[in-house]
Amino acid sequence: MAEICDIEVVVFDVLGTMVDEPSGLRAAIREAVPASDDESADEMLTLWQQHVEHEQQRIAQGHREYASTEIIDGEAARRVADHAGLADPATVARLATAGQRLPPWGDSVAGLERLAKQFPVLGLSNAGRTALLRLNAHAGLRWHQALSSEAVLAYKPAPEVYQLAIDTAGCPPERVLMVAAHAWDLRGAQATGMRTAYVQRPVGDPPTSSDVFDLRSSGLDELVTVLTAR
Repeated sequence: MAEICDIEVVVFDVLGTMVDEPSGLRAAIREAVPASDDESADEMLTLWQQHVEHEQQRIAQGHREYASTEIIDGEAARRVADHAGLADPATVARLATAGQRLPPWGDSVAGLERLAKQFPVLGLSNAGRTALLRLNAHAGLRWHQALSSEAVLAYKPAPEVYQLAIDTAGCPPERVLMVAAHAWDLRGAQATGMRTAYVQRPVGDPPTSSDVFDLRSSGLDELVTVLTAR
């Protein structure tokens, strides 16, 4: 394990790392389509997730101009509505904001509060500005600053998103720790010189045998204990 005593600022991914995105989206789908059973709700969740992933990839590849998550989530909600035969505009509009009502993991709020007593903590999310604001409020995530990739009109793992966090931190990248439940996210951070910490979550993207991260933990409590034991 690499030394982490020189870390000055800790940066967290939000979606999947601090909040349970699939659970929150599934709940919103069940609310919009009460007659859906578990199988159909999962099918609609997959439809939503595939649309978001596909559109963000198109943006990354230059095949589509940047669109915020509010826009892409609205498109996903309409796809789900069409699939379910849902026609009520108010119900579809509420479904489109599902990404603003995602539940935190059980250790997220307390872990963040504990770490924030010793380090400046930043949220760094692909969620758009407005969605991120409302999501943080809903989940009770209290950052020193929350950064949206919308500020640089890109999505992680584009290097300019991580550079946004580095510039905000105001210190060399090797003194900034990126925390995520997604190995692809940490690889992107590594490419810009940031230090990395993987936190295991049920819905994350686990590391491969070739991934070398500075820290690995089974949960946020474990990570915070390591970082504050100095």
